[in-house]
Amino acid sequence: MKARAIKFFSPEDNVSVTKKPQEKPKPTGYVSSSGKLVLPPKTLEELGIEPETARFKIGAQQGKRTLKNLYLIPSSDENGTFVLTRSGRGYSIPLELILRKGGVDFESTKYVFEVTLFNYEEGVVGYELTLGTEEPKPAYTGKPRGRKPKNAVVA
Repeated sequence: MKARAIKFFSPEDNVSVTKKPQEKPKPTGYVSSSGKLVLPPKTLEELGIEPETARFKIGAQQGKRTLKNLYLIPSSDENGTFVLTRSGRGYSIPLELILRKGGVDFESTKYVFEVTLFNYEEGVVGYELTLGTEEPKPAYTGKPRGRKPKNAVVA
């Protein structure tokens, strides 16, 4: 046999491939029909928030008419901050007027949100709440775009 026709293996070829661990789902919550941001205890635990002592500044992206993201920034200041209140099993923040002004129709549609951490300032980690609905996106019913398919030539 010729030397060129032999394929040699390395010890790394004999190591079994392990699957990557699946990414954990992001912490979630929902907007109640009365206009409150509801954070379940599991979400608070994952984020490391102590509900009895937590205070937040709440904001949205400047220049946007409708709310798609809310930003919760932890703050120790008592003026201009929101407090978590106990409601059922979880905790909530009443934001009825802010959500209504932001175009969120929480009375007829159930909104859920995913919580993502972000660096706000030096040493301050904020929470970004991305609002979305539970219902699936409707199917596209508009005109098809792009080039027209060529007609098959019949002989």
